[in-house]
Amino acid sequence: MLDLLIHDATLPDGRTNMSIAVQDGRIAEVAEGLTADKAPAHETVDAGGLLVSPPFVDAHFHMDSTLSYGQPRVNESGTLLEGIALWGELKPTLTHDAIVERALAYCDWAVARGLLAIRSHADTSDPSLLPVHALLDVKRRVAPYLDLQLVAFPQDGVLRRAGALDSLKRALALGVDVVGGIPHFERTMAEGAESVRILCEIAADQGKRVDMHCDESDDPLSRHVETLACETQRLGLHGRVTGSHLTSMHSMDNYYVSKLIPLMAEAQLGVVANPLINITLQGRHDSYPRRRGMTRVPELMAAGLTVAFGHDCVMDPWYAGGSADMLEAAHMGLHVAQMTSQAAMRQCFDAVTVNPAKLLGLEGYGLAPGCRADFVLLHARDAVEAIRLRAARLKVWRAGRLLAEGAPQQVRIDLPGRAGRVDFLRAV
Repeated sequence: MLDLLIHDATLPDGRTNMSIAVQDGRIAEVAEGLTADKAPAHETVDAGGLLVSPPFVDAHFHMDSTLSYGQPRVNESGTLLEGIALWGELKPTLTHDAIVERALAYCDWAVARGLLAIRSHADTSDPSLLPVHALLDVKRRVAPYLDLQLVAFPQDGVLRRAGALDSLKRALALGVDVVGGIPHFERTMAEGAESVRILCEIAADQGKRVDMHCDESDDPLSRHVETLACETQRLGLHGRVTGSHLTSMHSMDNYYVSKLIPLMAEAQLGVVANPLINITLQGRHDSYPRRRGMTRVPELMAAGLTVAFGHDCVMDPWYAGGSADMLEAAHMGLHVAQMTSQAAMRQCFDAVTVNPAKLLGLEGYGLAPGCRADFVLLHARDAVEAIRLRAARLKVWRAGRLLAEGAPQQVRIDLPGRAGRVDFLRAV
């Protein structure tokens, strides 16, 4: 007998009346029209034609700073540099327990939103490695229900300060998963390029993945992603390297980009855009017209690169909003990149599910036999509607166990001659 059978589900690829059979925490079968009489199960769930998706994945987040908004003050200018300065002011007051408490609260939010895998950058700038120790603690605590992948992130650069590179190496030795960097924050373009070389060599030596904050700038001459692609090629790191943000690409001239994107594709770079934060922080020095600042998502996807949307920040020195909702990131990305065709909107859904799962190298992710039985039932009939509504998560499962359950988005109305309830689903 099966442990769980979900029937009459719509899948993100458009298949309808689908059933998902679960046994021993894994998907045993995905087929059309399975019912309890054909496949008896201890628990049967009728999806009612609604969307069942693999869980959401956030490929770019900062969990050490999350939920710290207003400490010690708010970012009045709204700029990236004031946010970095604010984080520098906050760091001396941080404690292990406070970071853990905020991060665990955020992980609660994540599970409630069906977000079951997060890649978080952990600041290695302070020799104490306090954020690293705290997030390693969080990673152990949440492991039964959430995949937390950590990046050794030198927020203040690895060449700007003596000892910064050693701190990053110590973080990796403690068990941090991914090598990070921030070349555009080094003192010169040359030192930025040198930092990319050094960090990629460390990753190659240790068999680690790479995820660098890269060219998070409005400066079209910030071109460290070019170096990142070349070092990936030189060291044979194809498919293991991600460039995050890449906002300067929004300001580059088209001729240069026509050479850059094929170089990135040859290196099989992954890309993470952070629509909520990019649209907020970039273009702050512009008058009008004001640049959107997000990287060239449709063009990168068209070239075959794996592109994901990250949330980046929630209620921290850089961003006052957020609630762990990756559909909010997809919704913003759709608008900023003007990805409004049906196919493009489905790509935006992929950018918060299957694409970031690929960048993280998640084992057993997806809706196919043999995959881990992690999935989300959404109050939407398809992926496009899920983005439009930022759909309620009705049920969230991990390895076939129900972790979270919510109510549909419905409002009672009292209007003459009209139905008494609105659920915001499209008319059929």
